[in-house]
Amino acid sequence: MSLVTGPISFYVMRFLLGVAEAGFFPGIILYLTFWFPARERARIVSLFMAAVPISTVLGAPLSGALLGLGGFGGLKGWQWLFVIEGVPAMLLGLAAWWLLTDRPEEANWLSKEERRAVASLLRAEAKAAKVSGYAKLSEGLTQPRILVLGFLYFCIVVGLYGIGFWMPQVIQSYGLTPLQIGLLTAIPYLFASGDMVLWGWHSDVTQERTWHVALPLFLAALAFACSAASLPLPTMMLALTAATIGIYAAIGTFWSFPTPLLTGTAAAAGLALINAIGNSGGLVGPWMVGLMKERSGNFTGALLFLAGALALGGAVALWFGYSVPAPQPAKALKPRAPAPNRGSPVPRRARH
Repeated sequence: MSLVTGPISFYVMRFLLGVAEAGFFPGIILYLTFWFPARERARIVSLFMAAVPISTVLGAPLSGALLGLGGFGGLKGWQWLFVIEGVPAMLLGLAAWWLLTDRPEEANWLSKEERRAVASLLRAEAKAAKVSGYAKLSEGLTQPRILVLGFLYFCIVVGLYGIGFWMPQVIQSYGLTPLQIGLLTAIPYLFASGDMVLWGWHSDVTQERTWHVALPLFLAALAFACSAASLPLPTMMLALTAATIGIYAAIGTFWSFPTPLLTGTAAAAGLALINAIGNSGGLVGPWMVGLMKERSGNFTGALLFLAGALALGGAVALWFGYSVPAPQPAKALKPRAPAPNRGSPVPRRARH
C-alpha cells in the first residue's frame, strides 16, 4: 500500500488486501473449531477478536503520530503508516507457520491423555453435527440457515465498517487535530475489547446464544440512533462507545451460531460463505454512509441507516435462535486415571 501512486494501483492493492483477508478470517474460525468444543467458542472467538479493538486502541494514536512523519526518509506520513503497521503482520505470519499445529493431536505441549480427551470430544461433536447439521460441501453453500447467518453477519458488518470508517470523521467534525482524533477514537475500542470478552464468557457460562447476539445489536442500534442528534462531544463519545461495545460483543458470540452446525468440508465452505456475504457489508456500509453524508452535509441520516441495519440484525438473530434448535453439546471424555499397582490385573471396566 505504501507504493500506491494513483487510483488504479490503490484499487489493485486494496483488492489484494481483501483477497488475503477473505481467506484469513474464516480460516481462523475454522481453525478454532479444530481445537475448542462448541460450548467454549463464544469466549474463544471473543478472545481472538478482542485483538481488533485492542489494535485500534494502540493503532489509532499511533497512526495519528505516524501521519506526522511526512518528509522523513523521503516518504509521506501515510506511507510510513502502511510500512510500520504492516511489518508485524508479516513477522507473525512467518511465526504462525512454524509454531502452530493443525490439530491437538499434533501438539507436543499436550500430554497424550490430553490430546486423546480433546480429540475424542471434538470427534463426538463432529458426529453430532453430521446428524443435526451439515457435513457436505454442497450443504455448506446452499442451506437456507447458512444464508440467513450470512445476512445476519452482513447487518453486523455494515455497522462494524460504518463505525470503523466514519467514527474519526464524526469526531473530526468537532474541529480536533489528527492526534486528538486518534486518542478519542481509541476510547470506544478500549471499552469494547474488555466487554466483548466478558460477554462471550457469559454466553459460554449460560450456554445462551440468541440474546447474547441480539441484545448487543439492539444496544448498538439505539446508540447510533442517539448519536444522530446534534450532541456535545462528551455525549457523542458516550453514544459511539456504546455502539462500538454492542457491535463487538455481538460479533464474538455470533460465530457460536454456525460452528456447531457445520463439520468437514461443509465447515470450510459454510464459514467462508457466511464471511463472504457478511463482508459485502464492508462495501455497502461505508458507501451508504458516505453517500448520505455527501447529499445531506451531515451524519444524521447515515447514523440512522447504521442503526436500522443493526436493529434488523438483532431481529434476525432472534428469529434464527428461536427457529433453529440448539445442538446438544458433546460430553467431554476424561483422561484415564493410572491403574493402581496392586500386583494383580485391573479389570477393563475399572480401568475406564
